[in-house]
Amino acid sequence: MPVIECDVEKARERLEAAGVEVASGNTDHERWRAAHGGATAVAYDDKVVIQGADPSKLQGILREGGGRAHVYFDGAARGNPGPAAVGWVIVTSDGIVAEGGKRIGRATNNQAEYEALRQALEVAADYGFDEVDVRGDSELIVKQVRGEYDTNNPELREYRVQVRELLTEFADWSLSHVPREINERADELANEALDDD
Repeated sequence: MPVIECDVEKARERLEAAGVEVASGNTDHERWRAAHGGATAVAYDDKVVIQGADPSKLQGILREGGGRAHVYFDGAARGNPGPAAVGWVIVTSDGIVAEGGKRIGRATNNQAEYEALRQALEVAADYGFDEVDVRGDSELIVKQVRGEYDTNNPELREYRVQVRELLTEFADWSLSHVPREINERADELANEALDDD
């Protein structure tokens, strides 16, 4: 359960500016509360506590923006297509800022890789990073997004368009292929999500 120590009125303003509806607190101790992206933020005197299965979107909005992040992504499918999941990690010089993994239903491995990249970029944008260095172990996805390979599959072509649009939200970005061992944590998160019942 993330706890963000901050000026709760400024935090409220950031949420409202992002289009998140903020309501009164449920108790005398709560200043306000807001639900967004599968989680709820509850403000107290000098902190905001985020509860729920996926706190990353709320954390991103409440965090002070700017700076550079390293974004790792990985998708996994058991069968091709088959049950699939994604994993992603966002890292700065302070360490891991956010990470996530979840099932996405039935997909091919390439669809899962693209979905992992899409979700990772959405979270990085929510966190307000100016620059992202994105890394994944799928050479195909990296080269398609960079325009080095054609994207003939209509579903992958649509993913490519979505990813390219998300990348325009950053002042600067890079996308690199890395060996699987460099992408180990994102891979673990995707496989852990597949293993969860």
